[in-house]
Amino acid sequence: MKLPLLARTGLMFAVMAGSTSLGQVIRIKGSDTLGAKLVPALAESYKSQHEGSSFEISAEGSAVAFPALVNGTADLGMSSRKATAQELAAANAKGLKLVETVACHDMIVVIVNKANKVKSLTKDQISKIFTGAVKDWSEVGGAPGTISIYTRNTASGTYKDWQALAMAGKDYAPGSQKLAGSEQVGEEVSKNKNGIGYVGLAYSEGPGIRSVSIGGVAPVAEKAKEYAYSRACYYYHREDGLPAAKDFVAYAIGEEGKKLAVKNGFVPD
Repeated sequence: MKLPLLARTGLMFAVMAGSTSLGQVIRIKGSDTLGAKLVPALAESYKSQHEGSSFEISAEGSAVAFPALVNGTADLGMSSRKATAQELAAANAKGLKLVETVACHDMIVVIVNKANKVKSLTKDQISKIFTGAVKDWSEVGGAPGTISIYTRNTASGTYKDWQALAMAGKDYAPGSQKLAGSEQVGEEVSKNKNGIGYVGLAYSEGPGIRSVSIGGVAPVAEKAKEYAYSRACYYYHREDGLPAAKDFVAYAIGEEGKKLAVKNGFVPD
């Protein structure tokens, strides 16, 4: 019996087909950027071609991927950033080698409420907004109003990537509101005319929000090489890991996987 796909950001859900006795479960943990839409779509496509395949996908943030791989509770890790030296050292200490594969490329998109008249910001303005040096929209050409900042939470690879890419490693502004996923950031910005946040490209369109150009460059896939906040996303698996997980990675970065990446708002490698 085929079970329905239950996708919930930040929660675990199952993607199953046929009897699980026919194949092994591939347990995937980590990035919400990859795990909320793209990886479930890849899993659905993969299982349609691999009878008996089954998946457990938990999208709770990139930081979750690496300890799960080390302690054996995940077969595949999703990350919107590279593994840190400390994460790799933790694996090495257990005699494990983690294999890195570029999944695709993403663009971290700045979004504002549709009522906001600001259509473009510079990298300097973005840095000052998210670090709290600029506090009012009137300082960057908008209507007067205190800026409300929405970010990802600290377990998120996007949270750390944004800090490095847009803020030169500085601290986020006091009062920034941390949220579990890109969808939640979009929802909050859509409800607040003074809101601003960042999301993956796949989440940059929706009711009540719109994207902002950075230095005159719009966040669209064909501008990925020019856009200021582009980055790679990754899959990690243990060298001694589940063969089915390795096979799934090969599928995910192959021709079918690339088509699904484009369909879900990512740029294939």
